[in-house]
Order: sequence, then structure tokens, then C-alpha cells
Amino acid sequence: MRTTLIIANWKMNKTSHEAEEFIRELLPLLEGSSEVEVVICPAYTVLERAGVKLGGTGIKLGAQNLFWEEKGAYTGEVAAAMLKDAGCSHVIIGHSERRQILGETDIVINRKVKAALDEGLIPVLCVGETLQEREKHLALERVQEQLNRALKDINLDRGQLVIAYEPVWAIGTGVNASPDDAQEMIAFIRAGLARLYNRELADSVQILYGGSVKDENIAAFLAEEDVDGALVGGASLLADSFARIVRSGK
Repeated sequence: MRTTLIIANWKMNKTSHEAEEFIRELLPLLEGSSEVEVVICPAYTVLERAGVKLGGTGIKLGAQNLFWEEKGAYTGEVAAAMLKDAGCSHVIIGHSERRQILGETDIVINRKVKAALDEGLIPVLCVGETLQEREKHLALERVQEQLNRALKDINLDRGQLVIAYEPVWAIGTGVNASPDDAQEMIAFIRAGLARLYNRELADSVQILYGGSVKDENIAAFLAEEDVDGALVGGASLLADSFARIVRSGK
């Protein structure tokens, strides 16, 4: 049985002091929620201090990105081994903002997934279609293409991968995906994993929903059979709203 997983993606928010204050507020709010797996992904500059505060709490530390090379002259980049050294267990790869704003391609994402796995990090692979692709009835085709390319030449075992479905058309647009929309696509993603690997592995992968998740709508998404949790953006910045989301996964 798959464990409910809630990941906080803080994006470019929170200083170290703000992160420490958030964690201090969050911990008492999550008492009794140990059956829900929680990962917090701060900015690079916050990883070390956040990791210290999270130590021994059961909450895991993740990063928002990585570079695919082990070391070298890559100004501004951070390697998988550095994230591991900082205490990370997970790393977000292929987020829609990096695809759209920074031009990250499926080839780059594939390299990053390989680098994460080689270092023992769990990639949180983000996939999802744009509004234009959805309107042209290309959503399923595009998401399958993203899966195929991101996982090309990659061997997987159970527990090595998390996938987050991000309907790009429902992020910051005022148009919300329904729980039925999420279930349909996530079931399709699981079937796609079965085609790429096998049914046993596909059934073991935690697949999250990541489109404007809030404490007001999370329960409806988690009620769907194939939705195993959420990748939470803005609603993860306040301890009380994030705690309500986590408690919904009990």
C-alpha cells in the first residue's frame, strides 16, 4: 500500500530565519500525523539550517533542483552529492516553472533524474500539459512523451521515484483541475509506468497532484484512488495551512 506523501515546494521564498520559525510552528501542528510522509523543499541557501531543525522529527528534506554533473566549472549549479551531503532525500526535477521560464528540456530532465538516482536521491519528476496542449486534445500524448523521455535508459526499483502531475493550465490561471481530471491523468501515468517497466513497480510509485493545492480542496483530491498526495506550492508557506493539508492525508 502506498503511503500518502505531501511535499512543500517553497520555491524562491523564506530566509533561514523564516524557515526555522516555520518549522517551529509546524511541528506541534503535525502531532498525530506520523502516517503521512512529509518532505519540505526550501531554497539551496536554507537547506542546511532547515535540515538541522528537521532532524529527528520524521519530516524529510528535499531540494528544488540539481545539476547533472558531479562537479566542475558550472557556475551557480549544485550537484546531487552536495544535496545528499546537506541531508536531502528527495529532489524536484522538471517543475513546470523550470520548463517554461528557464527552458528546461526533457533531455536535461533525463540527465538530472539519472544524476539523482546515482546519488541515492529520490527524484520527484514533474509532468503535465499546457492549456494549448489540453485544448488540442494532446494532453495524454504530451504527458506520455515527458515520461518516456525523462525515464529513457533508466532502470528503476521500488521506492526510487515519485511523480507529480502538474496541469500547467490550472496553475495560477484561476482555472482549477477537478479531482476527476487529476484521477484520469494520474491513472494514465500509472499505466504508462507499467508499460515502461511493469505493473508491480507502477503500483508502488507515489504519484502526486500539483495544481494549486489548498487546504480547502486537498481532501477531494486525496479521495481519488490513484492520487497519493500533493506537491504544494503557495499553500505550503504558512504553517497552519500546510498542517491542515498534511492532516487531510491521515
